[in-house]
Amino acid sequence: MKTRACLAAVFAALTLAACGGDSEGEGEATATPGQPSAANGQELFTQNCANCHTLAAAGANGQVGPNLDDLRPGPDLVRTQTENGGGAMPAFKGRLSPEQIQAIADYVAENAGAS
Repeated sequence: MKTRACLAAVFAALTLAACGGDSEGEGEATATPGQPSAANGQELFTQNCANCHTLAAAGANGQVGPNLDDLRPGPDLVRTQTENGGGAMPAFKGRLSPEQIQAIADYVAENAGAS
C-alpha cells in the first residue's frame, strides 16, 4: 500500500510539473522510479503529453498540439521537439531526463497511427 502511495505522489508531481508548476512553484519534474524504457513510454506520454496531443494508443485526445496519429513522427523528431519545445509546446529538457524523453520518443514513434 505504501508503494502505491509513493507512486501516486511521484505521478502527481510529474503531472503538476508538466502543467507548469509544483507545490513549490519550481516547475521541475521528478524522475520516474526505475529505469525509463519504451515500456513506460506510454505512462510518461500520458503524464506529460496527453493533455495537448492526440494519440489513440494512449487514449489521448488533446487538441492543442499536433495530432500524432496523423503526423506519425519518427523518434528523432519526437525527441528533438520534446527537448526543445516550439510554438505553444514547452521544452522538457531539464524537466525530464534524457532517458524519459527517449522513452516517450520511442513510444510515440512505435504507436502513432497504429490504431
